[in-house]
Amino acid sequence: MEFSHFSVLKDESIDALSVKENGLYVDCTAGGGGHSAEILKRLKGGRLVAIDRDPDAIEVLKERFRDFDNVEIVNDTFDNISSVLNGRKADGILADLGVSSFQLDTAERGFSFHKDAPLDMRMSKSGTSAADLVNTLPENELARIIRDYGEEKYARSIASNIVKARAEKRIETTFELVDIIKKSMPMKAMRDSHPARRTFQALRIEVNGELEKLSVSLDEMFDALNEGGVLAVITFHSLEDRMVKQRFASYCQGCTCPRDFPVCVCGKTPSGELLFKNKKPSQEELDLNPRSRSATLRAVRKLKEREK
Repeated sequence: MEFSHFSVLKDESIDALSVKENGLYVDCTAGGGGHSAEILKRLKGGRLVAIDRDPDAIEVLKERFRDFDNVEIVNDTFDNISSVLNGRKADGILADLGVSSFQLDTAERGFSFHKDAPLDMRMSKSGTSAADLVNTLPENELARIIRDYGEEKYARSIASNIVKARAEKRIETTFELVDIIKKSMPMKAMRDSHPARRTFQALRIEVNGELEKLSVSLDEMFDALNEGGVLAVITFHSLEDRMVKQRFASYCQGCTCPRDFPVCVCGKTPSGELLFKNKKPSQEELDLNPRSRSATLRAVRKLKEREK
């Protein structure tokens, strides 16, 4: 099995980590192992923990790194990073939140609106599928998911037509859902991008609990760092990027006294410092991998433990 995945912002993210030869590093979304391999190149005596929720990715990682005795491969979700590390502190943690090229290009995984396949979208290959959601959720809940997670203007119309369609026949495939979405939108709304893009994003986020896991995980990741350690996160849509941006800003906030106070009385100092505002893919990377166009890298260095 070949788990294909372009390692988005690879050089930029590895540079941000400033890998120490003897450090402990965590790749929270190891996928095909592209970022992990770059970290390993820089380790001499150090250790890498590679985590992924996709069992297909785990098999590929085991094969790719079979000759390395300093790699731990863990089939889990990154919101469990505390239990995975079991008290250890890392010098760098990386999370690439994008869907892998393997998942998109393997039709039967049901992530792509360009391929006709079972409507699945489960990264872990277990639990509730996208088909389960569209065939069972109440109309108002479907509309909420599509609106909130897809930022889709026509969420109500799409949800209404999903409910009408499933009353006639269970919705089983990606193309069945794409057809429903197209019938729910005016022609002018389909000019700029594929009409199903936002709805598919919304269902994928819901199926995999992506935003809930990320919200919990950011603090867990930051707390799992040694002082001086770096947390680097690559996001692919505005909802998760906004969450990362705001959380990183909270780590870097110091004094909270009113501005008209002559001196600080709260005594609060920042727990972290931003390494840069954000980084986007270069034109060269975009030419090689157009899917990277929405990627954003943010990184923060831990200065001290958070005040809880």
